[in-house]
Amino acid sequence: MGIFERYLSVWVGLCIIAGVLLGNLFPAAFATVASWEYAHVNLLVAVLIWLMIYPMMIQVDFSAIKDVGKKPKGLALTLVINWLIKPFTMAAIGWLFFKMFFASWVDPQTASEYIAGMILLGVAPCTAMVFVWSQLTKGDPNYTLVQVSVNDIIMIFAFAPITAFLLGVSDITVPWETLLLSVVLYVVLPLVAGYLTRRFLHDKVSDFVHKLKPLSVVGLLATVVLLFGFQAETILAKPEQIVLIAIPLLIQTYGIFFIAYLAAKRMALPHNVAAPAAMIGTSNFFELAVAVAISLFGLHSGAALATVVGVLVEVPVMLSLVKFANNTRDWFPAPESQPATNA
Repeated sequence: MGIFERYLSVWVGLCIIAGVLLGNLFPAAFATVASWEYAHVNLLVAVLIWLMIYPMMIQVDFSAIKDVGKKPKGLALTLVINWLIKPFTMAAIGWLFFKMFFASWVDPQTASEYIAGMILLGVAPCTAMVFVWSQLTKGDPNYTLVQVSVNDIIMIFAFAPITAFLLGVSDITVPWETLLLSVVLYVVLPLVAGYLTRRFLHDKVSDFVHKLKPLSVVGLLATVVLLFGFQAETILAKPEQIVLIAIPLLIQTYGIFFIAYLAAKRMALPHNVAAPAAMIGTSNFFELAVAVAISLFGLHSGAALATVVGVLVEVPVMLSLVKFANNTRDWFPAPESQPATNA
């Protein structure tokens, strides 16, 4: 795990501070950037998001999908958590906190936007950092690749309908055209570009991804600076909002992990399958969530703020879960004690 991944929360925190300071010092510059839009998509942010997503999509190997049937139970657990449990619990927890517990501290419109941001995080399963979490828990790397590849394919078809449904349930009007455009722009096209890149580079893929990594880092951190620059006035006026958003996100993240991890234990999965299965269900594709929040609700929105707080919360929480998973390895059978066809 490199220094960037290990201290991601520190870098994001520094960018938050920088964004707030710059947003207050140069409000006109941020207003100009905010005006660079086409079809509700901010062009600069779209470029930065692509810098983040494209290197991840190159790592997706669709040829690995042929191995799906070898360990169906672990994959089934991942899919159930990601698509049948996590999005709905995230929406429920968001509604519970911002419409009930925090209702007196957050105005109704802002509360709805915070819920929307949480929903976008919940409907976007992780596609990149899960490789790091899998490695740290000594997970099966090939199996993790299968999980990510299958999830990305499902995301193409399921992200927009589930997002629209949950936003609708939360009484938030969804512009379908913008949502579908976001899916095409931030999921379909990067996946196609990643696939074509793999086909072209063959055995040089790893070196190419390594060279792109600095651009991906720049994309993430620059996006955080922009988002908090646009939100600077609100944040300085109400800094407690960051804490209010973080509380339900923490509860959701720990809750989903333990649901998945204990289910894996009950299913007697080997640890090198159980740990990645729980991690991919817990972690979020925050790059996609940030991009869609901006497209649907705008750069200044509470939804965009909530997705960025998700970045700040996720890494320290996931590292604590990695430690927990490694300390409970003896809960699970060794890989060789579980036939590959039944895992």
